[in-house]
Amino acid sequence: MTQTALIADGGRTDVVGRPMPDFPVPAPLSSHGPARIVAMCNQKGGVGKTTTTINLGASLAEYGRRVLLVDFDPQGAASVGVGVNPHELDLSVYNLVMERDVRLDDVVQTTAIDGLDVLPANIDLSAAEVQLVGEVARESVLARALRPALDDYDVILVDCQPSLGLLTVNALTAAHGVLIPLECEFFALRGVALLIETIEKVRDRLNPALEIDGILPTMYDSRTLHSREVVARVHEAFGDTLLHTVIGRTVKFPDASVAAEPITAYAPNHPGAEAYRQLARELVARGDTA
Repeated sequence: MTQTALIADGGRTDVVGRPMPDFPVPAPLSSHGPARIVAMCNQKGGVGKTTTTINLGASLAEYGRRVLLVDFDPQGAASVGVGVNPHELDLSVYNLVMERDVRLDDVVQTTAIDGLDVLPANIDLSAAEVQLVGEVARESVLARALRPALDDYDVILVDCQPSLGLLTVNALTAAHGVLIPLECEFFALRGVALLIETIEKVRDRLNPALEIDGILPTMYDSRTLHSREVVARVHEAFGDTLLHTVIGRTVKFPDASVAAEPITAYAPNHPGAEAYRQLARELVARGDTA
C-alpha cells in the first residue's frame, strides 16, 4: 500500500498531494476518562466500518488508551472480530438498551487485547429497531446505556449497522464525533451526501455537539486511477474533513477477521497494521480521541 509519495524537497505528501504531517506517538495518560464516543457510520455495507472499529480500537489500546468497542450491528461482526461468539451470549447490547435492570458491567467483555473491551451484539439487536418505535426518547437509549462507561474509558467506538435507521440514529445521538469509512469506489461516494445530511439533522434536533471527525478512505489501491479519482473527488467536496491516512486494500484484513484478531495482533508489521496505528495517531493529534 502506498500511503504517501515523496516529493522533490524530501517532504511527504498524502494521496491528494497535501503535505503529510508527522503524527507523534501519543503521550501516556495519567488517568482515564471521560470518554469520547465516536460512531463508525456509513449506510453502505462493506466499506470497512467493522474492520476500522476493531483495528482503530486495538491501535488506540496499544497507545495506552482504554477503549470500549460497542457492537451496534445485529450481524455481530465486531464481536466475532475480537473473539466473542455472538451465539453464546447470555446478555448482549440488546439487553442493555431494552431492559432497565441490566447494567453495563453485566454485558461488557474483555478481549485478548490489553485495554480493549467489547459490548457484544447478536441477532437479538434487530428486534430493538421495532421495539424502540414506541419508546419515550427512543433516540437516546444508547446514550443512557453508555453513561456509566464514560468515566472508565478514554474512547468508545460504536460500530453502526449499514443503514440510517433508528439504531444508527441512536449511535449518532450518543456520539461526540462521527468517523465515516468510505470505500474508494464511486457508488460508495454517492451515499456520503445523504449520510452527512442525516448527521446534520441529528445535530440540529438531537445532539448539537455532534461533529464529523473525518472521512477515512478504505480499500484504497494506489495502482488504480479509479481509487485516486474517488479520493480526489472527496477532497474536492469535503476539504480537510478527508483524513490524511488511507487504508489500503489487502487480504490480510479478512485473514485477521477469520483469526478473530485485530491486524495489529495478527500481522503487527503489515502495512495495514501501521495504517491503523497512523489513523490512531492522526485522530489523537486532531483532538478527536483522547
